[in-house]
Parts: sequence; structure tokens; C-alpha cells
Amino acid sequence: MSRLQVLSCGPATMVQDAGRIGAQRFGVSESGVMDVDAYRIANALVSADENAAVIEFAGTGGKFSTDERTLVAFTGASCRIDVDGTPREPWTSFWLESGVTLSIGPLREAAYGFLALGQGVGVPPVLGSRSTHSRSAVGGYQGRSLQCGDTLPFIPSRAGESARRLTEVPKRKADPIRVVAGPQDDYFDAETWELFLSASFTVTVRKDRMGMILDGPELKHAKGSNIVSDAIAFGSVQVPGSGRPIILLADRQSTGGYPKIATVISCDLGRLAQTLPGDEIRFELVGIEEAEELARTARSRLDTLTGNLEAVPSYIDLSSARLLGLNLVGGVCDATAKEDRGGKASFDIV
Repeated sequence: MSRLQVLSCGPATMVQDAGRIGAQRFGVSESGVMDVDAYRIANALVSADENAAVIEFAGTGGKFSTDERTLVAFTGASCRIDVDGTPREPWTSFWLESGVTLSIGPLREAAYGFLALGQGVGVPPVLGSRSTHSRSAVGGYQGRSLQCGDTLPFIPSRAGESARRLTEVPKRKADPIRVVAGPQDDYFDAETWELFLSASFTVTVRKDRMGMILDGPELKHAKGSNIVSDAIAFGSVQVPGSGRPIILLADRQSTGGYPKIATVISCDLGRLAQTLPGDEIRFELVGIEEAEELARTARSRLDTLTGNLEAVPSYIDLSSARLLGLNLVGGVCDATAKEDRGGKASFDIV
């Protein structure tokens, strides 16, 4: 198996995949990527399995080098990407040569970015997943975030694969976050529900992979702020005694004892997770059947997007170092001077 060398990275850079599905009933967090659509697009761009493990970034990027040529692609947030100083584009795959340095700059416009690498990061699976859950030191690379000096195994791209790009880059919309009611929607009266669906809430700095706390009007309970602990889903909007909503995310605990007024629908989870501190969000209530239809439509749109990738023309290195090393005159004119009848020097164009 080939190796990726971590030359530098931010403190929340880690290996993630589709998640540790099916073990939550045993108290095991699901984990997994924060934005499934961006993750699956990244894997499609390098012709990897849609559930292959990738490197997830939060807030900042890093520098990396491989010991074998492979396709890579970065999706999610905007950022500067370059290879030994030569710029590359996000949402587009390209061949990364052995020994060169891939640099990913600070993330902009969204919270998370994803680097797909060949056929996937090859760390050992734990309970059926390669995802990192750092709070319990499970999965990923030694159960923790990546650090300078780490060496990750990966499966290189197959010979003959083509670099590809999206025909349309997804844009993060400012539409309301859609939710279904409950499961403890009856713990809140009609006045609180009206407030929840009409007010704006602000994403605070208290946001990580486990959850996000919102600023906004206080949501009052009609039946108290405690329940018998029950299951927590990705997107559960629980309301503790403070009345400030907390939305649980990928690294959430498996159960919780606060009433949950609503649950974010699956196709809006990535957009929610990509919000930044200071962003304002509003909520819109939909029915369960509508949420299921929206999920089917979103999946169909993603399949169409990844199924219509276009080939990238072969890359031409136009860096200053390469251009200065070339004979850009040879082949254009004959450098042997000769005199015309007026005694002036001239050159033959070839």
C-alpha cells in the first residue's frame, strides 16, 4: 500500500468515511463526514467507491506528499490549492506526482473540506468504518486527528484513470433549514412553535463535530426540560433548560435526555454542517412524506451530477521554473544571422 506523508495540518484534520452505521444502539457514535454530498463528489472525481475514506478538514488545510502517483480531488469549502506552487482547482481531480508537495490553504465560505485520495485512505476499519471518533479514540489514524509527521496508507489510483471535473459546482444556499417535528414536539406549545419557525437563529462559536449551539430567542418548554433518555439522530434539535437550541451532528452522543423539538431532514444536513459562526439560519417545517421525497430528489440530483463528470484536458505546466528552463525561441526562428543586400542582419523563420 502507498503512503501519504503529513507535512502540516490543522488540529481538526482527520480520516472520515460514510460513518459507523448500525452500532449506535450499543452506545457507539456514528461519526462520519459532516457533508455527505461533498464527500461523495470527491470520491466520484477520483473514481473511488462512494464510501471510501477521505481526509476531512475543518477551518484550515495542510501540506502533504505521497510516495506514489495518484489522483486527488478537494471538495467542500473554497480554498487555495497548489502543487509545488502551481495552482489547482477544487471540485476537479488531478494527478499528484510522487514527491511533490500538495498545499491546501485556509478554508473559506464553508466549514469543512474533503480530500479524496486514489481509491481511499487505507487505515484499518473499526466496527465496519474507518471514521475517526476522537472523543473515544476509535477509528481513523490511531483514533485521533492527524499531526505533522503522520504517514497514512492509501490505495493509489488505477493506471489509465482520467482526471475529471464537475460540469456544475454546487453552491451553498441560504434557504431555511427544513425540519420534521419531534420526536418530543408535544413538549412545546403553539407559541413556542411559532417562535421556532419565524425567528432567526445565529450559529455560535460553540460548534464542533458533536453539535452546534444557536443564539436566538428562548424556546420555552411546556412539559419540562427533561425526558427519559432516547436516541439522538444527526440533526436532532434538542432544547435544554436554557431554552437555547442545540443541534446534534456527526459525533453526537448516542442518547440524550433533553426534549427534541424537531429533526433536520437528511438532505439539509450538509448545508447545516457547513455553516460558519455568525451565520443566521431559519427553520421550515415539512411533513415526513415530503422529507422522504426531498431526500429521493436530492439523491437523484447527486447521482446525475456525479454521473456527468467531464474529462479534464491534460495539464500543461506553465510555472515560471519550467518556462525559464525551456528554449522558447528554438523552432520559431533560425538563430543564424545573415545579411541582406542592405547590410542588415536578418533571421529565418522556420
